[in-house]
Amino acid sequence: MRPYELTLAEAADAVAAGDLSPVELTDSVLDRIEAVQPELNAYAEVLAGTARQAAARAAAELAAGRRRGPLHGVPMALKDLIDVAGTPTRAGSRVREHHTAHRDSTVAARLAEAGAVLLGKAHTHEFAYGLTTPQTRNAWAPDRVAGGSSGGSAVAVAAGAATFALGTDTGGSIRVPAALNGVVGLKPTYGLVPVDGVVPLSWSLDHVGPLTRTSRDAGLVLAALTGRPVPDRRPDFTSLRVGVPGNHYFDRVDPAVEEAVRAAIDRLRDLGARLVDVEIPLAEHVKATQWGLMVPEASAVHEETLRSSPELYGADVHPLLEAGRLVPAGDYLRAQRARALMRQEWARLFDGADAVDVVAAPTVPLTAVPRDTETVTWPDGSTETVADAYVRLCAPANITGLPALSLPVGLDGEGLPVGMQLIGRPFDEATLLGVGHVLEQSGPRAGTDRPGLAPEPAAARLVAQ
Repeated sequence: MRPYELTLAEAADAVAAGDLSPVELTDSVLDRIEAVQPELNAYAEVLAGTARQAAARAAAELAAGRRRGPLHGVPMALKDLIDVAGTPTRAGSRVREHHTAHRDSTVAARLAEAGAVLLGKAHTHEFAYGLTTPQTRNAWAPDRVAGGSSGGSAVAVAAGAATFALGTDTGGSIRVPAALNGVVGLKPTYGLVPVDGVVPLSWSLDHVGPLTRTSRDAGLVLAALTGRPVPDRRPDFTSLRVGVPGNHYFDRVDPAVEEAVRAAIDRLRDLGARLVDVEIPLAEHVKATQWGLMVPEASAVHEETLRSSPELYGADVHPLLEAGRLVPAGDYLRAQRARALMRQEWARLFDGADAVDVVAAPTVPLTAVPRDTETVTWPDGSTETVADAYVRLCAPANITGLPALSLPVGLDGEGLPVGMQLIGRPFDEATLLGVGHVLEQSGPRAGTDRPGLAPEPAAARLVAQ
């Protein structure tokens, strides 16, 4: 197995044992970037020189007997919203074309302290305000959308062009591209991971979290981001209660997605978990609440630049920002009230005699659509935009702030990844990751030698010939 194919945990073990040096690992991943970047375009900027220098420092520290932890010497990517001192944070926009960060974001500083090696900045949908990341191509099928807004981060991990990456999630922007590219994406509990030094979209919905190849890897990154170890909690499945939604999450869902997710839920039952039917509270208000919060908050962030340089925004983002300036204060306050009610009602699902430990559901209602697709038509005749479709099942965890994990659970008829979402109690990421790990060990990908990696795209095959 080539070094770039290793999971984070495998790479960490190899580095700790002295079987692989950070320099060898980083060189392997940089070579992989060179092979796939022309076709997939996961990166906005590759910092090859500084990455090699950081890898050499990590190797020297190891030789001197200092190991910072499992991320020491492991190469990773940061979404181009996350500040690193001395490097641009362009947020995928001409608005910030000449920006250079003066200091590290907290998450970048914590990863550096953990010894991780920064490879570069991964593409984002402009200011994270979209669900496709149009600059980047899907790692499994370059004619399909990558998902967004953390599309570059997900594609880099799926293509072997980063051992792990960070993304941000305001309405599904970690979980959507994770699902569409067959990797793991964790949106932590709101407030658990600091967002200072990260370009905001919507202050009350924004989260930062990892994209990795396995649930175990996600736990290793989360520990570095929070400064606290994540318990390696393998749930007792004989007492695990899994909530299966009877509404919202399986409404207007592609049959192949529903089949793969229900098969994964059945595996949980076969492992001993008890399946509990649950009703998703206030589901009919999810879309209005998500947009009622996000749109005016995003416009407030961009208020000054909208006045001074509106022409610098992209054609899809500019109308959204202008629309947010027209939202009445009363509508925003009603969205806040709806959020408070949703939080209260979702809390009931995880508390009391009938409580569940996790809710299991699809991450997105359909797999990666062709890049030029704008709308989706469902069998009942209803239509929705691609963005609305991809955000619909992710938004409740942003509105409530609950932790949510997306992991791959199969492929559709066209060979594209299907993602399942696990939602849990506040600050109980350990249970989500434990359930995810067991599913990974028992599912279709158990025993494969390329967990979380897409088939090699054409660019890599050509280089190998």
